[in-house]
Amino acid sequence: MSEENRMQQQQGQSQLVSAIQLQEVTLENDWTHRRTGDKSPEDVEEDKEPEGYTVEQAVEAMGFGRFHILLFIIMGSANIIEAMEIMLLAVLSPEIRCEWRLDDWQVALVSTMVFFGYMLCGVTCGYVADRYGRWTVVCGGFVWAAYFSLLTSFSTTYGWFIFLRSLVGCGVAATSQGFVLKTEFIPSKYRSSLLPLASVFWMVGSMLIIVLGMTVVPTLGWRWMIRISIVPSVVLILLFKFIPESARFQVSVGNVAGAMETLQWIARLNGAKLPPGVLREPVVKERGHGSVLVSSTFRRTSVLLWYTWFVASFSYYGSVLGSSELLEKNLLCVTDADPHTHIRHDQQGAPCYCVPLTNDDYITLLFSSLGEVVLIPLNIGLLSVTGRKHSMALVQLLSAAFFMLLNVCSTMFGFTVLLFLLRAAVAMNFNVVYIYTAEVYPTAVRSIGMGVCTSCSRIGGMLAPFIAQVLMSQSVLLAMLPFALACLLSAVGTLLLPIETRGRALLVTLTLLVTLTLTLTLLVTLTLPVTLTLTLTLLVTNLSVHQPVYLLVKSPSACLSVCVFLLVKHLSV
Repeated sequence: MSEENRMQQQQGQSQLVSAIQLQEVTLENDWTHRRTGDKSPEDVEEDKEPEGYTVEQAVEAMGFGRFHILLFIIMGSANIIEAMEIMLLAVLSPEIRCEWRLDDWQVALVSTMVFFGYMLCGVTCGYVADRYGRWTVVCGGFVWAAYFSLLTSFSTTYGWFIFLRSLVGCGVAATSQGFVLKTEFIPSKYRSSLLPLASVFWMVGSMLIIVLGMTVVPTLGWRWMIRISIVPSVVLILLFKFIPESARFQVSVGNVAGAMETLQWIARLNGAKLPPGVLREPVVKERGHGSVLVSSTFRRTSVLLWYTWFVASFSYYGSVLGSSELLEKNLLCVTDADPHTHIRHDQQGAPCYCVPLTNDDYITLLFSSLGEVVLIPLNIGLLSVTGRKHSMALVQLLSAAFFMLLNVCSTMFGFTVLLFLLRAAVAMNFNVVYIYTAEVYPTAVRSIGMGVCTSCSRIGGMLAPFIAQVLMSQSVLLAMLPFALACLLSAVGTLLLPIETRGRALLVTLTLLVTLTLTLTLLVTLTLPVTLTLTLTLLVTNLSVHQPVYLLVKSPSACLSVCVFLLVKHLSV
């Protein structure tokens, strides 16, 4: 009897388990039916989302290959063109001074007008690049710069010359977006080693224009030197068809198909494979809005970067134009000088100095240009070990020291070595600040961020000629002091940057970053240079061109009093 009861219990339990399992299957089928409707299991499988990847993951997966070599050579050649257009000013200064019998301030104004055009168009080019693409802006900039540079060679008056050179500066501003295009294709682990090598191409451009000055100017004149110098620009424009539009930009505007095509072409060229799945990245609706740069997320970074760029350009072109001025007018304190070096050209004796650069002067400029590449291994090591921020701070401190050492009497060889080290330091600073800026801003505002920064740098380029070419004739010490102080203050400001970008992936959208309140040191760092610039502007506006220099040299206290008076006067108005 008990055996029979036990069998009935087991049979009841089996029926209960079967009923529960049947209920579970029914519930699962009901849920599946509600979720998929009347779709078959095969259709449900097809509806599952495939694996996806971002542009950043694709760029990292493809690694470094033939495409990046091609990109590096073509976009590096863009640095050659930019360097030739800028270094042209240092070689031309003695020639145009003689042809149009220019004073020092008129010679300085040529460089200032080039950077003025650069400043005006820098922001515009950044905005257009974020809205319509990097490739379009870079290619158009080269066509623009080459065209107006050619027109410059036909200038009949000083006025036409500076006007056309300012338009050349506007075109050169667009070429700086090539650095953004190059950065967005390079994997993060290679950026610290590849991007500094752009200095090699800049050095090649500098040396090319110096060699043209040595060979063409004495025989055919400066006009033919300009015409020959645009030949590389024409060649480069034809090579631009091998460089695609940035895939990061394409996905940010919703052109996913175009980005996929670009990435697949790069993968084939590199012999690599894309990650499995499809490209999936959100469309960035707000692109090219400059207000993002001063939002709470990026305000501190942007303000500090603007001043850092100002100093980078101020110190770099101060060293380039200053060295040319020192050699042209023999203002060096050389202990082993030959009779030619002892010649001094009294600025108050005549308005024109037809003293062209000699072969020895050109050789000194060539040697100093080598400084921009010889220390590249050190630059790469600093970027990899200490990061971007500390690298910038270190080279800025070195730049300040080398500027002040130019006042010390030395042999001609010692001066050449010092000029070599100074060019190396300021070039390294420019290189690192380019890399940091391209890495710190997201894709949506990367180009306009770079554009605003380069525009700020050209303010430094506009001021540098008046210090390096006008004030230099009065006192080498007074001319070197502003450059050294600016570098010193910039080193302090660099250490206050809130973000270190070493090893970090490039941002695509506006991510939340921790932002701290500006400290008193930051306030002093930013306010002092602006105040000095404002007072100098007021002086130049209210006094004749020679009076500010005279006041600075003869009576610094009187100059300070005039500055305060003019500042109060303008504020009261």
